[in-house]
Amino acid sequence: MKVGTVFGLLAVVLAGCSTQEVLRFGWPEGITEQSTLMRELWTGSTLAALVVGVIVWALIFWACAFHRRRTRDLPKQTAYNLPVEIVLTVIPFLIIAVLFYYTVVVQTEVEAQTSDPAVTVEVTGFQWNWEFRYLDEQPVEETDQPISILGDSGESAVLVLPVGPTIQFELVSNDVIHSFWVPEFLFKRDVLPGVNFGYDNDFQVTIEQEGAYVGRCAELCGIYHSTMNFEVRAVSPEVFDEYIAARASGLSNAEALESVGEPGLAQTTTPFDTDRTRRSATD
Repeated sequence: MKVGTVFGLLAVVLAGCSTQEVLRFGWPEGITEQSTLMRELWTGSTLAALVVGVIVWALIFWACAFHRRRTRDLPKQTAYNLPVEIVLTVIPFLIIAVLFYYTVVVQTEVEAQTSDPAVTVEVTGFQWNWEFRYLDEQPVEETDQPISILGDSGESAVLVLPVGPTIQFELVSNDVIHSFWVPEFLFKRDVLPGVNFGYDNDFQVTIEQEGAYVGRCAELCGIYHSTMNFEVRAVSPEVFDEYIAARASGLSNAEALESVGEPGLAQTTTPFDTDRTRRSATD
């Protein structure tokens, strides 16, 4: 009766999930090409673990069913069994080797960088906000400086990015260690100050889904760390080109966003409000 109840509840739960959701095994749904590779690694690792688990459970139940104690006589003792010991050594080694191989393959692909990304964004973290600069796009006409997006105490920075092309992030810090994290990227990287010998502060992603996604600092960096938010606004390449042209003409970030039909201010940074002016007034 209990077994039937468990399977019944399991069937009800799984009925509301798609095949893709079931195969994610709790892995978050990402929006980049790189996050898909990591999800596939997670699915393969989980399936392998389930296979090993089923074998172990079967052996346990088999031992319980066929080798349970029937008399008070001491069963025959076996000190050594070389074939079994070899099997129990070789099989775990092969499992670890296969998992290691696929982990290295996926990590290499996720961290791979093309020499000619379509968009290059310089990310500067500072206490307690972000500045983004488009290094390869047309500069602002009046100043001939790169287009910049600067968050402040009252407004979160909104970073506009195109869907489809390869985007490179170059991370720098003006003070302490921060961490650039967009949860939907399923990827984060520390933002280190100074010259970082042996540590690559650049990475690339390819966004596959339009939308607005919150970004956060994932490294405790001071009193207002929890409000150090920004937003990634993923749009079509055509809208991105229109936005860059609007910024180059001298429009502010909010004005340029509204000119291409997008909300001018961040939509996803709540409930961790970046507005510290209100908080300071009540302190």
